[in-house]
Amino acid sequence: MKTIVLGADHGGFELKNIIKAHLENSGFTVIDVGTNSADSCDYPIFASRLCKKIQVGEAELGILVCGTGIGMSMAANKHKGIRAACCSDTFSARLTRLHNDANVLCLGARVLGAGLALDLVNEFVNAEFEGDRHIKRLSLIEDIENGKLVE
Repeated sequence: MKTIVLGADHGGFELKNIIKAHLENSGFTVIDVGTNSADSCDYPIFASRLCKKIQVGEAELGILVCGTGIGMSMAANKHKGIRAACCSDTFSARLTRLHNDANVLCLGARVLGAGLALDLVNEFVNAEFEGDRHIKRLSLIEDIENGKLVE
């Protein structure tokens, strides 16, 4: 089973805990990088903690939760090798793994109910990158990340 790292700010704290219990009950190993309360905090800190766990190989996938998922997505995508996607439907959550080899799912606790959020998590963690024609496109994303001009 995969190791999955979770992170949230105060807006995503409750949903993160629901996701954590769901993943653990499904047999996944979970690393929780916080936050550990509903007290106001800064989402970039938790996005960075999560991304570092993936970068060093402690986890294969990550899930970040804030109010909308957008801030977490923006912060996570600043980290080298991170491909974070903010999703609110199951089709996108599955396809971002199949086609984009996304390694971080970002969710909005103020946008999604817990039931839909768990459906998105299931689609994301159970899908596998298809490779093939998508590998070239990931290479182009890496070129952009490394400062190479893509035309």
